[in-house]
Parts: sequence; structure tokens; C-alpha cells
Amino acid sequence: MPSVLVTGAGRGIGRSIVEHLASRDWDVIAGVRNDADATAVTAANPHRIKAVILDVTNDAHIAALEDALPERLDAIVNNAGIAVGGPIEAVGTDDWRKQLDVNVIGQMAVTRAVLPRLRVSRGRIVFISSVNGRLSMPMIGPYCASKFALEAAADALRMELRPWHIPVVIVEPAQTDTDMWRTADTMVEEVEAALTPEQRALYDKHVAGMKKMVPMARRMAVDPAKVSAVVETSLTARRPRARYVVGAGPKAQVILMANLPAAVRDLVLRKVSGQP
Repeated sequence: MPSVLVTGAGRGIGRSIVEHLASRDWDVIAGVRNDADATAVTAANPHRIKAVILDVTNDAHIAALEDALPERLDAIVNNAGIAVGGPIEAVGTDDWRKQLDVNVIGQMAVTRAVLPRLRVSRGRIVFISSVNGRLSMPMIGPYCASKFALEAAADALRMELRPWHIPVVIVEPAQTDTDMWRTADTMVEEVEAALTPEQRALYDKHVAGMKKMVPMARRMAVDPAKVSAVVETSLTARRPRARYVVGAGPKAQVILMANLPAAVRDLVLRKVSGQP
């Protein structure tokens, strides 16, 4: 049976991917951050799922993959990620570093670690990005920047690995019904609480718009099972595409927005985000 490593597998999209692939007879190594998540994810399908403690920013965890992974690895799904929000002016350097460390540097570190196995198996690399890897939105600039960077790195990697016939695929979901969106209200409250009085006076309307946008985005969120099905396609298609946008609506949105003049696109995205 084919084997796959999935990072960020403790919850949300990652957990859905693990369970979906295991149900399709993949042997899945689920990268999780703690023992509780390891117990929970393996319980879903003990015959097909094995957990490994993997914080993608922890060099020791990544080094330990050499002994934790099966000799043959057919694919990796880089799913681990976080979202840092707030006005660019107010996001501190430490938060920027954390955002990029998890969403970009950690993804590439894990990929580098497993590439020797994938070269032998002529395996496949999948990155879970976002439509925000092509459309930047106000008030989530750090998150968008990380996804743009991830996609740029993935594009370069795809070209570099062509001689070994290792496909590199980007999957771009939009809003997905996971903990990240279910707790988005808390994230906005944290963004607001982190602002200084001066910043709050400057950006109070921006934060108010963000609060209004969250319920709308939550209503539009899709079942993570749809993302998992696209990931399966990206892993099994004979000639996988470089990018898969999840859902017809987001696909049309990306195409339309990408072809609008910048001034018009900015206006539309500001209105959608409830920005002043």
C-alpha cells in the first residue's frame, strides 16, 4: 500500500486528510504536536494510521523522521499552518517570524528531510496553500504573505525536481469548516487586544469590518472532506496539475480577481472585508 506523511494532522484539514487517505488504503503517518493528538488520530483507523510527534519548527523532530518513517515513502502532504492577523503596522516582528517559520520554513525543512525517500519512490509532494496564496486580503497580511511565499517556493521546487519526475502540487482551499474559522472571533478579539491605544484609534474601523466579515466567511466555509478529496486527486492523478483550487466558486473568484485592475481588485476586496 502507498504511504504518506501528513503534517499538521491533529485537527482540521490535516485530520480530515489523514482519515480520508486511510479509508482509501493509504498507510498514513500523521504528524502531530502532542501525545493527546497522536492517540486521537490513530484511534480513527489503527490499522492504517501511525502518529509521529512533529512540530515543523523543531529541528530535533525533523531529524527524528529518519527513524520514524517507513523505508518507502510515496508522498508528503505539507498541511501544518497558522494564521496571524492584524494590520501590518501593528504586527510585531516575533509574530511575523512565527508566521513564516511555520507556514514556509517549516514546510520546506520537512520536505527536504523526506526528499531522499521520495526520490527513490518517485513520490509526490503536496502543499496545502490557500486562495490567499494568490489573493492578498487586508488584516491577514502576514498569513497571505506566508502563502504567497509557500507557493513561490513550491513552484521553484517543482521545476528543480523535474529530472527525478517528482510532481509538486499546490492545493488552494478557501474558507474551510475547521477550528481556525470556528474560533475566528477569538482571533479577532486577540488582534484588537494587542493594539496599542494609538493603533486602536487608527484601525478601529478595520477591526469592526473584520468582525462583520467573520460570520459571513463562516457561512461560506466548505466541509474539509472536499479538501481531502482534492488532495487524494493530487496524489493519484496520472498527470497532476500544478494547482488545484477547491470548489467552483473559489476558482471563479481567483480567475476574476487576478484579471481585474489593481485599483478595482483592491476596492472589491476591501468591501468584502468590510474595510473603510
